[in-house]
Amino acid sequence: MPAADQYDVYTGNANPELARNICRYLGIDLGRAEVFEFANENIFVRIVDNAREKDVFLIQPTSRPVNKSIMELLIMIDAFKRASAGRITAVVPYYGYGRSDKKDQPRVPITARLIADMMTVAGANRILTVDLHQGQIQGFFNIPVDELTAVHLLSGHFRQMQIENLVVVTDLGFAKRARAFAELLDAPLAIVEKRRIGNQDRAEVLNVIGDVRGKRAIIVDDEIDTAGTLTQIVDALEREGVTEMYACATHAVLSEPAIERLAESNLREVVVTDSIPIPPEKRGGKIKVVSLAPLIAEAIVRIHRGQSVGALFTSEVQFTQEMLLWDVEAGTGRPLAGGDGRSTGESAADGTNAADGAADDPA
Repeated sequence: MPAADQYDVYTGNANPELARNICRYLGIDLGRAEVFEFANENIFVRIVDNAREKDVFLIQPTSRPVNKSIMELLIMIDAFKRASAGRITAVVPYYGYGRSDKKDQPRVPITARLIADMMTVAGANRILTVDLHQGQIQGFFNIPVDELTAVHLLSGHFRQMQIENLVVVTDLGFAKRARAFAELLDAPLAIVEKRRIGNQDRAEVLNVIGDVRGKRAIIVDDEIDTAGTLTQIVDALEREGVTEMYACATHAVLSEPAIERLAESNLREVVVTDSIPIPPEKRGGKIKVVSLAPLIAEAIVRIHRGQSVGALFTSEVQFTQEMLLWDVEAGTGRPLAGGDGRSTGESAADGTNAADGAADDPA
């Protein structure tokens, strides 16, 4: 690979399997780094490979254990900065503390902003993430942020199922992205009104706004935590006369007792992505996992080459939907290289950009 087209992908311990799948899709080796914890719980990081002037992409969702994952990410960013990396992009598929994005009670912090400041101070030059809890979190950063969405992958899964008489159901917080999901499936949108109760991960479903009677429903949200709200929505839709129900979410947090609640619910299938690692004991049954590896890998290539990331969801949306067909187990390379029409074996040695040209870089 020519020097001008070199980039390296590294990972912490939060989701190494996703990082390996991203590298498998890109046809490159995962960068070598030592990341471990001493007996006194201090985290140690050593970058094994030469990172000087390299374009570095660090895969690390801030998922369980959340605080350890955040510290690993910050220390790795600092290690790469001190190793003279040319640019450091923190790839954070799941942004922990995303729900602490506003001061909604007296004397509470805005932790999502604090985490953003910590990443910036540590030395990150750019952030790549997927389906933030709220879009305004992008504004907490003083560095460029590329926010991908799994809406096209998740909707593509249900498109393949060819379910008839559909309605898409969501809450107000995810309504904008759910509308795009509904348009991709040519289905109407219904809104669930809910009220969060205190600080105990509990919410109360108040109303279902929209015509759902006699329809098959797909419930869409950004994450499934304890599945308490989701199962309440299922119960509310049953009372409103929905005949069949599915659910999907980008981030499968699946805190206890989520698996038991999902198993006991009348949901036929729950589709999630691998933004957060899902242990074997939580897989199977109603849980179906769609890989984000192709989507994140394409974004990495486009960021590195200065090509449009937004085109993945506009002019090249069909290409994005076809990522669903990528076989994680087979590990075949990407069908296109950064959206410029080359096969995997043809690198962009000449530096030519995609036809749409411009880069999605506010800087």
